[in-house]
Amino acid sequence: MTPHDSNNAHDNNNYAADQVARASLDHCVKCNICETHCPVSAVTPLFSGPKFVGPQAERYRHGESVDHSLDYCSSCGTCTLVCPQGVQIAELNSQARAVMKADHMPLRDQLISRTTLMGMAMTPMAPVANAALGFKPLRMVIEKVVGIHRDAPMPTARTQTLTGWLKKRKAPTKAPTRGSLVYFHGCAGGYFEVETSKRSIEVLEHLGYEVIVPKQSCCGLAQQSNGLFDQATAQILKLCDELRAGGKDLTIISASGSCTGMLKHEAHEIMGVDDSRLADVSTRIRDIMEFLLDLHDAGELPTNFKTIDITVPYHAPCQLKAQGMGQPAMEVLKLIPGVKAIESGVTCCGIAGTYGLKKEKYEIAQAVGQPLFDMVKATNPDLALCDTETCRWQIAKSSGVRTEHPIYLVHQAYGLS
Repeated sequence: MTPHDSNNAHDNNNYAADQVARASLDHCVKCNICETHCPVSAVTPLFSGPKFVGPQAERYRHGESVDHSLDYCSSCGTCTLVCPQGVQIAELNSQARAVMKADHMPLRDQLISRTTLMGMAMTPMAPVANAALGFKPLRMVIEKVVGIHRDAPMPTARTQTLTGWLKKRKAPTKAPTRGSLVYFHGCAGGYFEVETSKRSIEVLEHLGYEVIVPKQSCCGLAQQSNGLFDQATAQILKLCDELRAGGKDLTIISASGSCTGMLKHEAHEIMGVDDSRLADVSTRIRDIMEFLLDLHDAGELPTNFKTIDITVPYHAPCQLKAQGMGQPAMEVLKLIPGVKAIESGVTCCGIAGTYGLKKEKYEIAQAVGQPLFDMVKATNPDLALCDTETCRWQIAKSSGVRTEHPIYLVHQAYGLS
């Protein structure tokens, strides 16, 4: 695949990423490990598998994929993680799909990637928006006209944004003793998962930090996953400028696992963004559970937690695994007396960002996630934990179990609830 010849679908940065990923494909020894771990090809014949549409098909591409089943790849990244030869299979597939869709990008894929716009539109009319999204006849019309499945999980609009809460809240009662941090909330954390952001900020303040929340926009992840590389690149560089304005050399903390992954990994490895601003931010950003575990390993995390007698299922989402940090949430939860967290052992919940929202992929996403939904219900029908927003929405909608970020129990154990 030579992106310069592909209707200008990629700029020079994208071309560089393509070349890096292509350089890895000759390491493929056709061991089929990626095939056996793929959660999508296991449940549908519509996707030929990561090896076939990745390293194998890449040698025959020239501007257009030879296999349109490529669009059924969910981009979960499992294939890259399990490849013993280091082949960047997921990255190859994402780049090839962007080329394939460049001249016929569906309107739906453009609409569902505008997460900030969605939040801004829904917040002022939250009760009406939530009622509308729960009205089945309207959802059936949306499915027919736009292509978003009638039963797909939708975010819940809130009447107050994180910015609104920050403006109206009382000043923290505890003076900062450890210096300052920058908090990156992501689109969902600013509009839909406001409580998760609030709990995160309160925990960090409880630990003695001043938390700076600069004005911030979208990271472009939804656009990247739908092949809109140019728009996503512009978004992430704008975001980097905003986060850098929060404070030079300060650690950046986020409870949005997927958006953190975009800044740490995907913008560079998939889209080829090679910019000093991204390089700076990507080295300073930490997932909040990763940060807490680092503090504990350094002997700097207070562990005067209250006892919480609970057995709770925990699912580590794909975008967290791709960051190579292990499962810090599981380690932190072990520090809370009474908490027994059970790791799901399931590869993927199926939603994969916006993948499971699409009408032609909804049933596939449900089949991928079914083992997880069953595990969650069997472990605790009242509460589950997961690090990323869309995965939480998927688990909650499909299992009927309330699903929270792990910071929920940390916040409670510190007596902050």
